[in-house]
Amino acid sequence: MLLKQFFIEKIAHSSYLIGGTTTCAIVDPSRDVDRYLEAAEAEGLRITHILETHLHADFVSGHMDLAEQTGAKIYAPAAGHCTFEHVPLSDGDIFTMEDMVFRVLETPGHTPDCLVYAVSDTSRGDTPVAAFTGDTLFVGDVGRPDLFPGKARELAGQLYDNLHTKVMTLPPECMVFPAHGAGSLCGKAMGAMRLSTIGYENTYNPALRIGDTEEFIHSLTVDMPPAPDHFARCSDINRKGPALVRTLPPLRAMKPAEFHERMKDAETIVVSIRNYATFGGQHIPDSYHIDMGGNFSTFAGWVLPPDRDILLVAEGPAQAREAVIQLRRVGLDRTIGYLEGGTHAWVTAGYTTDHIHQLSPSEVHEKIKDPDIVLLDVRSRDEYEQQHITGAVNIMAMDLRTRAGELDPDRPTIAVCRTGHRSSLACSLLKQKGFTDVYNAAGGITGYIAAGLMPK
Repeated sequence: MLLKQFFIEKIAHSSYLIGGTTTCAIVDPSRDVDRYLEAAEAEGLRITHILETHLHADFVSGHMDLAEQTGAKIYAPAAGHCTFEHVPLSDGDIFTMEDMVFRVLETPGHTPDCLVYAVSDTSRGDTPVAAFTGDTLFVGDVGRPDLFPGKARELAGQLYDNLHTKVMTLPPECMVFPAHGAGSLCGKAMGAMRLSTIGYENTYNPALRIGDTEEFIHSLTVDMPPAPDHFARCSDINRKGPALVRTLPPLRAMKPAEFHERMKDAETIVVSIRNYATFGGQHIPDSYHIDMGGNFSTFAGWVLPPDRDILLVAEGPAQAREAVIQLRRVGLDRTIGYLEGGTHAWVTAGYTTDHIHQLSPSEVHEKIKDPDIVLLDVRSRDEYEQQHITGAVNIMAMDLRTRAGELDPDRPTIAVCRTGHRSSLACSLLKQKGFTDVYNAAGGITGYIAAGLMPK
């Protein structure tokens, strides 16, 4: 049995190739499927199975593209009610691939349709050697059950039962291959290791050590991290079958005049993806800023409207193409062009730009001595409560779309986050809301602490 893991940083998504001597399966594929085609070809294997553990909420899956390009069958939860051609799976179903036997465990909890694939390699033994646990069981954590309004308690109770009566009854030596790792918002506190064993998780996973159902439910329904907007969209996209990537609009380089004309359309938005210092120096008025150096896919899926065409301002063609891949991962399929020559070409053509002053930690420290200045901490509530600058107001960056009205647009406002990425996004949102005197705390809280400015 051959097994390869593919990991996508930032969204912390793990997918897998599991193969024999001539054929293989891909588990929970991402939408950019070339990685699987290349890996299978390198191993001399034919992709015959595509396995989905559930309808993913945090990314758009590559099952449709992979099936079209390989002819492989898609295996998906019957409870997902998928509308594309697939093999529906329910509890106790079994299928084989060469010497491998795949046994299906239905494990609703994170979502109503979760599955675990327990795999035996009969060339060596009959007991399960690997479990693809999707978002049911992670390393050091379990899947969050609060993504379906009004169903969190019910799903958390089901998750508790399915973990203890099904998943954790697998052999202790059985390897655990989850769909996500540390950094994903599909759980509360995942570990950094990307694989584990049933025995290790039984012993050390904090969620599994909770022996009381009510306590378990409470731990997964109170003080959970906020869920990005695209979590409410991606599951349905995956259920219906995402549009094939080959059918999506190609990315075009646009001269400033064409770009300027196209952005006048009310159905179009401009998104700058350059680093926050460059964006602050000069950017197109009213554009969104999502720094490619941060968690680009997640923040884009969180704040960008999915029903608009997207124009990019990038460092160059390569960065624009990479952004398109990352945008498509979260269901943003309408990126139609990028500004050829960037803002240099834009201003050379005579068009207007806007600016956001970048403050060093010492400059932030001096400015907040003025009582008229608002220090806006745009991190999550948990981050804010762990440590923050005295007097800072806490509104998460993404929430400024609806909560900017709680602030005074006539007062100077400094946005601060952990490093400067989210706060630059926050500055761009404030600018869209009519704030004019806006500053970004470059280096964020991290730089402020490193400069020795945080009181002990």
